[in-house]
Amino acid sequence: MSLAFALALLLTSLLGHCATASAASTASGDAMRQPLLLEGPARPPYTFALYANADLGQLPSHVRQAVLILHGVKRNADDYFAIGQHLLTMAGLAASDNLLLAPNFMAHKDRGVLPGMPVWGGGAWMQGEPSARGVTGITSFQVLDDLLRWLGDPRRFPDLREIVLIGHSAGAQLLQRYAVLNAVTEELQQTGIHVRYVISSPSSYLYLSPERPLGDGFAIPTMQMQACPRYDDYRYGLQHAPAYLPPPQLDGRQLFARYAARDVRYMVGARDTDPQHRYLDHACGAAMQGQTRVARQLAYVGSERDLSQRWQIPVDHPQRQIPGAAHGAARLFGAPEAVQWIFPTPSGAARRESAGSRLP
Repeated sequence: MSLAFALALLLTSLLGHCATASAASTASGDAMRQPLLLEGPARPPYTFALYANADLGQLPSHVRQAVLILHGVKRNADDYFAIGQHLLTMAGLAASDNLLLAPNFMAHKDRGVLPGMPVWGGGAWMQGEPSARGVTGITSFQVLDDLLRWLGDPRRFPDLREIVLIGHSAGAQLLQRYAVLNAVTEELQQTGIHVRYVISSPSSYLYLSPERPLGDGFAIPTMQMQACPRYDDYRYGLQHAPAYLPPPQLDGRQLFARYAARDVRYMVGARDTDPQHRYLDHACGAAMQGQTRVARQLAYVGSERDLSQRWQIPVDHPQRQIPGAAHGAARLFGAPEAVQWIFPTPSGAARRESAGSRLP
């Protein structure tokens, strides 16, 4: 055991009382952050904070589904954990079979930052950038990798059949890019764990070709490029892609083929149509995707159809507007239509039942 791992393990043990208290407080509806020790390939171990509906120091023995819900720009994982609990209740999913996790990507000014944690500068976590303080060099993409592999370990959760990742607003910016770029999805699915991504109301999307919505179709925005020459740079496009996408990098067509085969569904509040919303990305690269979140989501789904026809790659990523909802997460996820969209039945249940036994 390395010295770094031993120190991280000691820190997590010292913080174990937080997890124990959390189990009791979760039962009463008052959640607390819990520390979880994570490690990844060629990375030092680190402690990560999240909210959970179980004591992470005494893991439940029978979990068939894990639900990860990602917070927005305010990093208020506690509020999103409460939303996740309400989602499970409305869907009739018992905590005994469904592990709910709300990761907390922390900034240096946040309360509760502890030694041994990766800490991000401001909103850098939203784009998959590396931590700048604490345990440095850990990208938010790598955190999701490590969390998914932690969940997928059959020694820990032998009955796990499905992981549902939900991202809203800033969390959806992170999740949509992760859903495109990660290489863990198929790794899990080969062991019998289905992975679903629910992308809710992000400010912008990662486009896989240089075309953008123009008129009734998609084309390279030659005129707009004069005012926005870097419109296709990452985080809006694949130019200057992050180091998380290691060489040899997949090109846009290859990434689209992999992404198209994944279980991805989009949702947005039907009233999320304010072009001046305070948390809407107003950078030129985002503005070229549309004027509002509704417009940007519809355009991106249209872009997928365009690429599907051009590259002859089938795609079926359904999209849903939630009636009566604007951008607020509580109202959006509290709608029955949203619950049915996130946890489709009977298809979801049937998929879990048909998954059979886990592969080692």
